[in-house]
Amino acid sequence: MIKIFTIGFTQKTAQNFFETLGKVGVKKVIDTRINNTSQLSGFAKKNDLQYFLQSLKSIDYDHQISLAPTKNLLSQYRQKEMSWEDYEKAFYQLISDRAIDKQFSPESLHCSCLLCSEAKPHYCHRRLVAEYLQQKWRDVEICHL
Repeated sequence: MIKIFTIGFTQKTAQNFFETLGKVGVKKVIDTRINNTSQLSGFAKKNDLQYFLQSLKSIDYDHQISLAPTKNLLSQYRQKEMSWEDYEKAFYQLISDRAIDKQFSPESLHCSCLLCSEAKPHYCHRRLVAEYLQQKWRDVEICHL
């Protein structure tokens, strides 16, 4: 069984964020954001996050833009030009076209955690990525942190 975690950093303190990842045994954080250097990211800016993960918890970091929506797709959803349901369909098509299930092996994502900014997974692409991989690979357990 492959275990994939997901987490958003907003509405979390740095202490809560890093302790949660450490407690569940995350080995690698996979950043699924388009922009991972925004000032709004606080402790989750790329270079800071990579340093904190490694120094505090010995967790690896990888930024995978292929797991992010396009800027245009995200903008359409945020500007309310499309519903969540339409966004889901378009995003599933995007990651299918990108063949993300072939870019990674299930073993390479075991105990990895998909990261984005959304506090909860309900309306977030990280959940869609995890569910897509679960459908493709079958033996995947998803745990939203």
